[in-house]
Amino acid sequence: MPPMAAGRVTGRLCVALLMIVLTACGSSPEIGRLLAGEVENLPPAIALDGVPFYPQEAYQCGPAALATVLNFSGAAVAVDELVERVYIPARQGSLQPEMLAATRGRERIPFRIQPSLASLLHEVQAGRPVLVFQNLGLDWLPQWHYAVVVGYDLEAGSLVLRSGTIREYTTSLALFDRTWRRTGRWGFVALRPGELPADRDPLRYLEALMDMEEVAQSHQLIPAYLAAAERWPQSEIFPFALGNLYYRDGQLELAGQQFRQLVQDHPQFAAGHNNLAQVLLEQGSLSQAEAHARQAVALGGSRRAVYQNTLMEILDAADSPGQG
Repeated sequence: MPPMAAGRVTGRLCVALLMIVLTACGSSPEIGRLLAGEVENLPPAIALDGVPFYPQEAYQCGPAALATVLNFSGAAVAVDELVERVYIPARQGSLQPEMLAATRGRERIPFRIQPSLASLLHEVQAGRPVLVFQNLGLDWLPQWHYAVVVGYDLEAGSLVLRSGTIREYTTSLALFDRTWRRTGRWGFVALRPGELPADRDPLRYLEALMDMEEVAQSHQLIPAYLAAAERWPQSEIFPFALGNLYYRDGQLELAGQQFRQLVQDHPQFAAGHNNLAQVLLEQGSLSQAEAHARQAVALGGSRRAVYQNTLMEILDAADSPGQG
């Protein structure tokens, strides 16, 4: 089970731990590259002044941080609503899975950023606050904490967060990274369907969408897959998933158009031929359906048996009374 988001630490002990962290903190090679301006497409300073702020009550940093990113994304929600959704009184904190699930429940896609400062700053540079998970204590005596990164200044070597009861909490990149590293550098942005992350890795975005499919209706995800297919036209996965969404939503005509374009752009993609064959079968275009089903079987692959079943279904339909 992932670590909890809060711990009972006295004020005196917090000060002591902070002093230990400050004296032990050193700059990583990545911070050196950031401060030297060696990271591509990263302005020297960004401030997201429009991000809301919700002062955090005792042990409820999770709901407050989540309300910050959700409300900024346009998903209106009160902190009290999220307390009921993600806060676990017995543990005086919030678990990461609950934070992600609550985000999906508000029709936002929680995109886990890559565990690096550069990835974090690129999201801020793109105009999105990043919810982060920190350990403000030590590995053996943790003090779990959620906060939201809303700005940075590379010349000053600093980061700005909505944290605790401080609207603009400024800390050094080195100190932040040390507290963030103890949680595996866990963080995410809340995306509206159709909004893409700064991260250019299609598989990471696909993973976020697949997790979202467990709770979202098909029509809610169509804008997300449309945007992904436009950004990554070389990938067959996003147009394929988009065709499946149209199909599940009962939009056979759009599904057929999507699969036709897919196999035109990726003629060796067997699954695309198979799904187009299924749509054509349901539309009554049996000869075209058979042609694409045979193409899928010929291309083969690990799902060849599935393609063979589609072909047999089409052949049975063609042999049925009243079929030509």
